[in-house]
Amino acid sequence: MDKSISLSVCEIFTSIQGESTYSGLPFFFIRLSGCNLLCNYCDSIYAHGEGRRMSVWELLSVWRKSGLKHVLITGGEPLLQAGVYALMAGVVERGGVCLLETNGSLSVGSLPCEVIKVVDWKTPGSGAGGSFLFENLRFLTKKDQIKFVLTSRSDYKWASGILQKSGLSAFTTVLMSPCPGKIEPAELAAWIVEDRLEARLQLQLHKVIWGDQRGR
Repeated sequence: MDKSISLSVCEIFTSIQGESTYSGLPFFFIRLSGCNLLCNYCDSIYAHGEGRRMSVWELLSVWRKSGLKHVLITGGEPLLQAGVYALMAGVVERGGVCLLETNGSLSVGSLPCEVIKVVDWKTPGSGAGGSFLFENLRFLTKKDQIKFVLTSRSDYKWASGILQKSGLSAFTTVLMSPCPGKIEPAELAAWIVEDRLEARLQLQLHKVIWGDQRGR
């Protein structure tokens, strides 16, 4: 590996995975800096600024010392940095399980096939509606996940319409999350059950446990 490859890193930490189908498992988190979108409910706005430079080699070394198998690379928007591909490859080559969270506006077509893609599809209520790159649907498999963060009943109807028309649930896992302060989890659960949607209700488990704390 080229030890000169580096990334702008917001923070690294270990915690319980709070989202995705891996929720509840201990993970090593790498949050990269920089983002090309500004969602109105963003809970990691601090990641938009410049972080500290760390080499991919250093990141992999810290991860290995953590003793954890699962790694989540998130942001910001991690695909804005070219070095993230070396980081993902390094995790996979060392036997790790690598998840990448992305906002859906950039292509996931070049990710290593072993990487589990968690792709956000921004709703109209997010303030970044229309940013989703539709070609990304070609690269999703059943191990990957599409996430809708919903801010209103209107957002829910919009997202459920996509599911019903596209058959999205047949080839990838669909997650629906209530935006805190906008929709109650019980409301969203009732809508999903009423409409018999092939979608998984997702709550942010880390916030249930620790509240809205950074590094959790």
